Amino acid sequence: MINFIFMLTHADRTIDNALDYVDELSDSGLHYIGFKDVGATPERQRAIAQAAHDAGFETMLEVVSTTREDEVNSVHAALAAGVDWILGGTQPDAVLPLLAGSPVKYCPFPGRVLGHPSVLEGTIEEIARSAASLTSRQGVYGLDLLAYRHASADIAHLTRAVVTASEGPVIAAGSVVRDDQIATLAKAGAWGFTIGSAIVEGLFPGAPDVKAQVRHVLDVAANA
Repeated sequence: MINFIFMLTHADRTIDNALDYVDELSDSGLHYIGFKDVGATPERQRAIAQAAHDAGFETMLEVVSTTREDEVNSVHAALAAGVDWILGGTQPDAVLPLLAGSPVKYCPFPGRVLGHPSVLEGTIEEIARSAASLTSRQGVYGLDLLAYRHASADIAHLTRAVVTASEGPVIAAGSVVRDDQIATLAKAGAWGFTIGSAIVEGLFPGAPDVKAQVRHVLDVAANA
C-alpha cells in the first residue's frame, strides 16, 4: 500500500479556505494532511496544524519558497506550528541545525529544483546521487521527490532509482491527476504521494465533493 497525503493547496499555495476541509475529512479514512509555506502566514499555519491534530491527522508542511532566507523562515514557522513532517526545500545545510533535537521528520527535495511552482531538473542518475547524499545525512528522514514535475524523465524509472538510492521513505509530490499515476508510483516503491490541486479542481471521481474524491484516492492507493 502507498500512503496518500491530501494537500490543502492549489498551484503550490495553501488555499484560503484550508480550514474548511479539515473537519469535513476527519471521518474520511485519511491519515495525512498537508499544506505549503507559501499562501499561509505563520498564524494560519498554526491554526491549520492545530485543527488537523485535533481532528486526528498527522501533519505535513511542504516548503516551496525559493530563497534561503525564506526557507529558513518557513522552517521556523513550521516548528512553531507543531507540524509532524517538513517536506521539500533545497537548503539542508541551513535547515538541519534548526531541526536538531526536534522530532520533526525532514524530507527535502532531491535533485535540482527551480522556481515556483517548483520543477525538477537533472538526469535520473544525478537525482539518484542527490537522494543518496541527502539521506546519508543525520537528520534527513526521507525525500520529497517532484517526480511528475520532471519534464522528460520516465517517471517509473526516476522514482525507482530514487527509492533504491534513498535510505529513507520517498514521497512523490506534485502533479498527480490520475489513478494510473498512483499505480506507477506504488509499483516503483514510493512510500507516499501528495495530491492537492487535482482534488481542489475536481479531477477525480466523486467531484465536486472533496470527501468523495479523497475516499476514491484512498481506495486506489490501498489497491495499488
